[in-house]
Amino acid sequence: MRQKVISLFLCYLLLYTCSGVEAGTRKDSQEDSNSGFWDALTYVAVGGGLLAMGLPALGFGAAGIAANSWAASLMSWSAVANGGGVPAGGLVATLQSLGAGGGSTLMAKIGGVLGYTAYKYRENKKSKEEE
Repeated sequence: MRQKVISLFLCYLLLYTCSGVEAGTRKDSQEDSNSGFWDALTYVAVGGGLLAMGLPALGFGAAGIAANSWAASLMSWSAVANGGGVPAGGLVATLQSLGAGGGSTLMAKIGGVLGYTAYKYRENKKSKEEE
């Protein structure tokens, strides 16, 4: 868990330091600079947390696919569609591999990036409306 938090924080710092650089110029707005930090951090944390907890919540865990879960249903549909077996390298196998092998760290990083992207989209949309 600690590694996930550190990874999310480092991703955020990287993205935050690069923000405001557009076509070789840096925006110099001192107003609300601190609130932007906390807003972006909220988006990164929520996005990372949702994706990190997403695989286990769906049933793709370290011990295998949980019974009576969405993952079990997906595995059943995949087996029926492929003549009784789940294909190696397919969606179910890949998600289970991520769920069992610490893929939630990767998913947390992806979620953090997606959260930051959503934050930047919202900020850009808000600035365009103000113009």
